[in-house]
Amino acid sequence: MNSPQHKFRLEHIDEVSYACSPELADMYKLSPFVWATEDHFELLLRVVNYSDVPAEKLARIHRGVSLDGLRFALSTSPVIAPGEDVEDAYDSGGCEDPTVSFVDGIYYVYYTGWNEHRKRGELLLASGPSLERLEKRGIALPSMLGVVNPKEAEIVPVDDGTWRLLFEYAHEGRSKVGIASSSSAAGPWIVGAPLFEARPGWDEWHLSTGPVIRGSDAAPVMFYNGATRAAAWRIGWIVFDPKFTRVIARCEHPIVLPGERRFEEDTDIAFAASAIVDGECIRLYYSIADRHVMRATVRRS
Repeated sequence: MNSPQHKFRLEHIDEVSYACSPELADMYKLSPFVWATEDHFELLLRVVNYSDVPAEKLARIHRGVSLDGLRFALSTSPVIAPGEDVEDAYDSGGCEDPTVSFVDGIYYVYYTGWNEHRKRGELLLASGPSLERLEKRGIALPSMLGVVNPKEAEIVPVDDGTWRLLFEYAHEGRSKVGIASSSSAAGPWIVGAPLFEARPGWDEWHLSTGPVIRGSDAAPVMFYNGATRAAAWRIGWIVFDPKFTRVIARCEHPIVLPGERRFEEDTDIAFAASAIVDGECIRLYYSIADRHVMRATVRRS
């Protein structure tokens, strides 16, 4: 399924760098959510400490500021930190995958909370008048039968005044992409039927959400993440109708690959997190190997 008016080509790739404390400099950095203001760029970033024990890796979300969209100064303290109640806090095992929407003077930050004690993830919401004054609002979308461990939210306004929430969830040993609707950016959310599935090829097994932009014909385009059964993740694109009821077009091949591995232990992963439209170009922010952040410049063709 493809269409001549929906074509994108990769032009070049830059690496994102940071000015930060020595403690943060030694940590993994991934899931970059970047957006542009009138005079600078903002970033919410998942930062994770190194450990040989997976359960000891504790994600937190830090804020970054940049003038050029490539070199960010990171806050020393997280703007969203794990809960302290190990058993009962939804995010005591880590705060991951931030997504931001700014509506009527309020920041809505959707993020994934992980509880290591329960081995369960929930899609959570924090909101507030500034990124430094966010308050946790609890579960936005719970883990439930058929929609296990929802994560990787992407929230999109629709022309009729409603909202769509696209998210990744686990089902039958795969990652899939779900969709939910609400009259408000804060929810509550009503889950609907998935709009697309895995298919033979590079995205044959796992699917995950990525950033949504408006195409040249106003149709929403999502740069989604797809993987083989061996979890080799790549970035492609898919186009929906304006109300997110059906798929209009979908790429045949991935547009962004992980590139050569820097270290032997690097995983075979390129994973999109956010995008900024810059004229005919799209600045696509993504992680590779779950530890480095890159920016791809993609052009509509």
